[in-house]
Amino acid sequence: MRDSLDSAALDAALEDVRRAGVPGLFAEVRGGEHVWSGAAGTADVTTGRPVDAGMRHRVGSITKTFTAAAVLQQVESGRIRLDAPVGRYLPELVPGERGAAITVRMLLNHTSGLAEYLPYAYPSLKAFPVLTDTGPQSLDDLRFERFDPVDLIRMGVAAPAAGAPGGTPGLYSNTNYLLLVQLLEQVTGTTAAQYITRNVIERAGLRDTALPTGPHVDGPHSRLYEAWFGMIDPPRDYSVYDMSWVGPSASLISTVSDLNRFYGALLAGKIVDRSSLAQMRRTVQVVSQEGRTIDYGLGLHPMEGPGQDVFWGHGGTVWGGGALAMTRADGKRQMAVAVNTQRWNRLDPSGRPQPHPIDSALAELYRVAMHG
Repeated sequence: MRDSLDSAALDAALEDVRRAGVPGLFAEVRGGEHVWSGAAGTADVTTGRPVDAGMRHRVGSITKTFTAAAVLQQVESGRIRLDAPVGRYLPELVPGERGAAITVRMLLNHTSGLAEYLPYAYPSLKAFPVLTDTGPQSLDDLRFERFDPVDLIRMGVAAPAAGAPGGTPGLYSNTNYLLLVQLLEQVTGTTAAQYITRNVIERAGLRDTALPTGPHVDGPHSRLYEAWFGMIDPPRDYSVYDMSWVGPSASLISTVSDLNRFYGALLAGKIVDRSSLAQMRRTVQVVSQEGRTIDYGLGLHPMEGPGQDVFWGHGGTVWGGGALAMTRADGKRQMAVAVNTQRWNRLDPSGRPQPHPIDSALAELYRVAMHG
């Protein structure tokens, strides 16, 4: 049976990730009418409190799919044009020739050429993503810093360009999505958080998903242990953190069940219409923050499996945590996984992350979850 779930194999794969070095992780897999959920390890290494599959979790850049869907809704309404220059809407933020050359589509698929603002907001990450000379000190210094999104955008716009507008491969940059947040607020007359909540989160019927208003995660959740490539040893808890450093581009809190529900609704045409969904699945090549070249659409990226299987979704990381959610194109097989540590790889002398047993264990979990 193509969509049957092997619970024993999923349990074993989850446990193998824990044994490889993740303090705790949890997941939900859906195959047709069948649902499996599981958890392994601890939510708090001090008390030994176990993780649970229903826990709420910071899901990082998975938020970008929600933001992109909100923008596409406004394209459908006629308030935004995908191939219009961003300077038409936000001339003060992206002025002059650059504003005339960069389109809304380029922001959505990371081909704008705008740099990532992160190393400018976090001074000790100045060499990001070349990490040999970086350190984690800014993570502590800025834990409760309240960033102004316009200031962050200006950092990214003022930084040396990562490429020409529309050029490929593009460069994955949070600057793009903070600009989309500003665009969304301008055309809707409300905050992006309010619009996304009403028109994306609630439309998908999500019960445990929200954009945070403060540094805490409400409800049952795990602590989040950041290793920063072995420079924080033992890894430090950053579950309490002001997420204004990414805002509605990467700050969402959700559950693995809600993530599967969201991507199922999106790919079924219940959040945006079919023509918008087709636009979201038009991909270009983009260099990720890890330095890999990936195919990327409008807030979505594909993962190919055996045969003709193509899964669509997004991954995300925050300080100390990560998540990945993928749904098969026909909607009949889904996976969402959350882990409570991040940047576990040590670096080689050139600054490249070295392989770690967690990487191969997670890859095997994804294979079992998506393909059986």
